[in-house]
Amino acid sequence: MKFGLENMSRICEALDHPERAFQSIIVAGTNGKGSVTAMLSAALTAAGLRAGRYTSPHLERLEERFVIAEREAATADVEHAAAIVRTTVERLVRDGVLETLPTFFECATAMAFELFRRASVELAVIEVGLGGRLDATNVISPMAAAITSIDFDHEALLGHTLAAIAREKAGVIKPGIPVVAGPLPAEADRVIEDICRERGAALIRARAQVQVSQHADSTVDLTTTTMRLERVRLALAGRHQLDNAAVAVGVLEAIRPLGIRLSASDVRAGLEHARWPGRLESARWQGAEVLLDAAHNAGGARALASHLRQIGWTSIVLVVGVMQDKNATAILDALAPLASTIVCTAAPTPRAMAAADLAAVARTAAPPEVDVRSIDDPAAALDAACRAGSRVVIAGSIFLLGPLRGILR
Repeated sequence: MKFGLENMSRICEALDHPERAFQSIIVAGTNGKGSVTAMLSAALTAAGLRAGRYTSPHLERLEERFVIAEREAATADVEHAAAIVRTTVERLVRDGVLETLPTFFECATAMAFELFRRASVELAVIEVGLGGRLDATNVISPMAAAITSIDFDHEALLGHTLAAIAREKAGVIKPGIPVVAGPLPAEADRVIEDICRERGAALIRARAQVQVSQHADSTVDLTTTTMRLERVRLALAGRHQLDNAAVAVGVLEAIRPLGIRLSASDVRAGLEHARWPGRLESARWQGAEVLLDAAHNAGGARALASHLRQIGWTSIVLVVGVMQDKNATAILDALAPLASTIVCTAAPTPRAMAAADLAAVARTAAPPEVDVRSIDDPAAALDAACRAGSRVVIAGSIFLLGPLRGILR
């Protein structure tokens, strides 16, 4: 991992700027950006646009990152784009144009741009990988930007205060574009407001522009100055999705005056048909109800804990695995009070925190009566969890969810 736009800019130039072949929306934020990206992509497709969607990381297959017209790009097309990017990169390295090899994420981002150009995508929704200012995706010139949330995550790279993290996220704000922000801490909100003012970008606070009310049956009404959507059943579960829906609707409202034709029914379709796996996703395994959620930081863990309390899951078996650079204590502080058993495991990547080390953190965070176990193999951890209780929650790293989701499917 390395930051900077030099490599990405040179690769795009060598590819004859595929990122300029389509209009784009960029989505940044600590949590919620994938959900908002999915909602936007679904709405734009419903409106008849040939829409692209680029997200990261993937759960099981690389193809998941590249979605065109709400379908994953074909493997053959992904392989072709990879070959083009690889040939280009090797030539640039050989000629000394690139001083260092690009990262995996830089190559994947270049592949997305190339795929979208070849597929004649009209408007692509691009999810930032990490941060914003120096993220590989930030070579695009978007028509609008979203900043879904700002919380502590990747502090070693983005900064140790909410203001510093906000400045990195605000790197996606380009002069003159509308910027839609979800609920932000005051410290972060001031930074976003100042940078929007400096760059002449219109700041739209989603919850001020989009009124959201929830009914007892979990459907929601959303009202803006131009439309009212009643009894919308959000495709994505959790109360935090109300904020994400407001951001998505705010962005769709903001791009309508820019020549993007969207009806109220298109917006509804985006909210009701968005697909974003691994986020409060349900399954059954060995007689147990299983809930998977990519709660990989403190904010995500708090949102998951809130949802579990809302649905009455207060004595769960928790299967958890996190990366070494994550705040495992903050994640477990949020989730451990809801667990009767915690099974700590490790995703199949060298970046994963060892199961035994995570178990030591869990024993500190959990009440003394909670049974904390350490099982290195994720599949064995899942089996043990399903034997220990009837309600199992798998949380933490997406790199853990991917393999276990493959088993559950």
